[in-house]
Amino acid sequence: MAVERIGSIIKHLAPGSSLNQMQSKNPDDIVITLAVRTPLTRARKGGFKDTSLEYMMYALLKQVRERTSLDPALVEDICFGNVSDGKAAYKLRAASLAAGFPNTAAASTVNRFCSSGLKAIADIAHSISQNSIEIGIAGGAESMSIGGDRLEAPFDADVLSASQEAEDCMQPMGWTSENVGRDFNLSRKELDEYSAESFQRAESAQKAGWFDDEIVPITTKVKGPDGEAKEVTLTQDEGIRPGTTAEGLGKIRAAFPQWGNLTTGGNASQVTDGASAVILMKRSTAVKLGQPILGKYVGSTVAGLAPRIMGIGPSVAIPKLLSIHNISLADVDVVEINEAFATMAVYCRNKLELDWQKMNPRGGAIALGHPLGTTGARQVVTGLSELRRTKKKILLTSMCIGTGMGMAALWVNEA
Repeated sequence: MAVERIGSIIKHLAPGSSLNQMQSKNPDDIVITLAVRTPLTRARKGGFKDTSLEYMMYALLKQVRERTSLDPALVEDICFGNVSDGKAAYKLRAASLAAGFPNTAAASTVNRFCSSGLKAIADIAHSISQNSIEIGIAGGAESMSIGGDRLEAPFDADVLSASQEAEDCMQPMGWTSENVGRDFNLSRKELDEYSAESFQRAESAQKAGWFDDEIVPITTKVKGPDGEAKEVTLTQDEGIRPGTTAEGLGKIRAAFPQWGNLTTGGNASQVTDGASAVILMKRSTAVKLGQPILGKYVGSTVAGLAPRIMGIGPSVAIPKLLSIHNISLADVDVVEINEAFATMAVYCRNKLELDWQKMNPRGGAIALGHPLGTTGARQVVTGLSELRRTKKKILLTSMCIGTGMGMAALWVNEA
């Protein structure tokens, strides 16, 4: 560990090193000038249970417009990740107009499963880098109270019979979680210990107010048992369970006994509603317009793997991304990996030999929840906030992707 750290320090100091170049400032750098999110609420039970997807996006985009001095007319494109709503593109377009962005701003949605929010950010960043647009908004939104990603019918018989891996794409996520646990000899005890730590970190972060600068208050309506709608203002994540222990989680029964006995409601991501958004532009544009620069987008990549163990996607995407940019995990200060299931989080941590103190320091999706299209963007918002708090520099975010893929992205703190 000491040798690895010394190597990291040398990289930081060496003129012309990859890390040095990554942290240098260039007018064409793609930067984030605002990064915010809604509270994450329990699907079908929490604060957004009666909130439509379009209202959630509208309320967040309205906050985005109000929290920046940027002229809304300068925004050229808005892209959100969404998994479960086939009409999400219509809804985003209406939401952006209602939020005060003029009809000159285009809008679209993208679906790359759990990494959809990160994919939306990468797409807008790449559009800016290619001079297709100058300023864009990217993020993700998901109402899991209303939808989900469950397939309604099997694939075409010819597709299924042509390839075992094509057939494996039909496996529900709980099944793939059990595959990971069984294939890589993970124990229920270590999964529950990991999950308890996620809850404890999230609880500590919430009590310390660390989420306050990333969450914007959202006013909406919630129906009570009598069916009457009451106006509420949501300000905090709802999924955090104070006092969670590994012993307590160990008493929860298996969620998918037909496939295995490792995955439970306590060591898997929560079903959640929420949205996240960032504003992106070139550094030269931000300077010209007097916008604050929070972070720099360095790059992203995707990688594939067997669908039956889809959850471990970060373990292949992260090394690929680090290799592209010629740095190591020792150079990274904070790593946000999606906790779709404790099986995949523990495997990725162990496989990458990742310092657990760097990983999800405020807890992850097990404690905070996982609105499918949102989490990839939420990780960026949370990770940049953590870098600002600790005055650290390099953030890596990574997602597993259903049907067997991984996505990862690198960021530099400049706030």
